[in-house]
Amino acid sequence: METSSIVISGIVISGTAALIGYFFIIYNGLISLKENIQKSWANIDVILKQRYNELPKLISVCESSAEFEKGILDRLMQAREKYFNADSVSKKAEASGQISSALQGIFALAENYPDLKTNQHFMQLQTRISHLEDSLADRREFYNDSVNNYNIRIQQIPDLFVANMLKYDREDLFQVHESERQDVDINIQLPQL
Repeated sequence: METSSIVISGIVISGTAALIGYFFIIYNGLISLKENIQKSWANIDVILKQRYNELPKLISVCESSAEFEKGILDRLMQAREKYFNADSVSKKAEASGQISSALQGIFALAENYPDLKTNQHFMQLQTRISHLEDSLADRREFYNDSVNNYNIRIQQIPDLFVANMLKYDREDLFQVHESERQDVDINIQLPQL
């Protein structure tokens, strides 16, 4: 009888150790996914901060062209402030989309202002900001992939049970709001000849 008790105890201990080991594997996997989300957001934030710092220079160059549309510059500055004051990923994403939209408007309008089109500072800033926008698009894609992998994993069994114990909730994707998907409305009133 003692041999069977030892065997049963061994099976119970081995089973418990296996469950604990499996729990740690799931836990570590979820932590890795969560940290990837934070890292990918930090990478986005770096680009957003760089763009944030470049915008006053761009606005200054545009304002030097006295006839440039003030409304678009004001919209850009408001979006920049909204980004600065945003306290969540979704609010920063919304402000980022508004900045991108305003930048499209500025770059499109610049085509109608010969002084800006030939201004070397404007052209350098336009190239720099366009490069930042491309980098931002790449980093958004990586962020959304990280969030997607995490969201899928916390809903799959057995990870679901560990995620619930850790109170892990779904993360939001970096999405563009519907209003920012529309074409930029550029209302130019050029002097009549």
